[in-house]
Amino acid sequence: MPKQEVTFDDILKELKSKHYYPIYYLMGEESYYIDFLSDYITENVLSDAEKEFNLTVVYGSDTDMPTIISAAKRYPMMSEYQVIIVKEAQSLRATEELSYYLQKPQKSTILVFCHKHGTLDKRKKIALEIEKCGILFESKKLKETQLPSFINIYLKRRGYDIEPKAASMLADFVGTDLSRLTGEMEKLIITLPHKQTRITPGQIEQNIGISKDYNNFELRSALIERDVLKANRIVKYFEENPKTNPIQMTLSLLFGFFSNLMLAYYAPQKTEQGIASFLGLKSAWQSKEYMIAMQRYSGIKTMQIIGEIRYADAASKGVDNSSQSNADILRELVFKILH
Repeated sequence: MPKQEVTFDDILKELKSKHYYPIYYLMGEESYYIDFLSDYITENVLSDAEKEFNLTVVYGSDTDMPTIISAAKRYPMMSEYQVIIVKEAQSLRATEELSYYLQKPQKSTILVFCHKHGTLDKRKKIALEIEKCGILFESKKLKETQLPSFINIYLKRRGYDIEPKAASMLADFVGTDLSRLTGEMEKLIITLPHKQTRITPGQIEQNIGISKDYNNFELRSALIERDVLKANRIVKYFEENPKTNPIQMTLSLLFGFFSNLMLAYYAPQKTEQGIASFLGLKSAWQSKEYMIAMQRYSGIKTMQIIGEIRYADAASKGVDNSSQSNADILRELVFKILH
């Protein structure tokens, strides 16, 4: 596989086919993929009996590189492999000492580094040496536009599917915390009626606590359609249920949408596929709302809206605002967007 563009799916596919590398350096800002891969290796490479003597889990804050290298050079006991998981690898010092081991790594050792909230400099020698004999994987945060696709893929692997509106509701409510997002999906799977495999907006409302009619997804739709009555009904609902509808989540979603709308004006092709490709959306249907919004809002108006959202965000944090409630801030913002 091409080392420079190794993906989560590439790694998982090879692990499932029992094609192992002597070193996996898993790094990046998104913990979910790092945890998933390290857990998969922990659970599936060795049998339960083999784990007793051949599975070692250490923490970067409690060990050092010479100790890890010494352990990696050992031979497994009554097993084809030994597995060493180094958690919190970002706490390790003298990472370059690993270079000596990588010149001739122990083929019967699978050494896994879990480096969260940061990365190795890929230009440095150590990163290049890892790529030569193993896997160097950067786990990147997903963009909000990628979440519905992630939700669909995750559920498909589990044998379920989800209606597009339900996926958008879930993505908008949870955001880009993939660990929390997968937890909510597992909750939905458990609560599905017997033999039902499709998740609907109704299930989201019943089990996640999101109203299928009064949520950020519906507010965005109301603003796109310039439906004044519906938008204000949703704002009123938010005012009455502030704990489940925090203003920061709403502003983040609106800012993301109108920022993308501004970019959509520059798309070479103003078609569903053209806008989806230009914005990096996973499917053409996601671009329908942008095409509708481009008919409702001019480029100049969109720029003004982005400025108003920034102002509302600052006001919600107390900047130049001593009296307005969050509900008042949102109500004023919605008025400025629609008029």
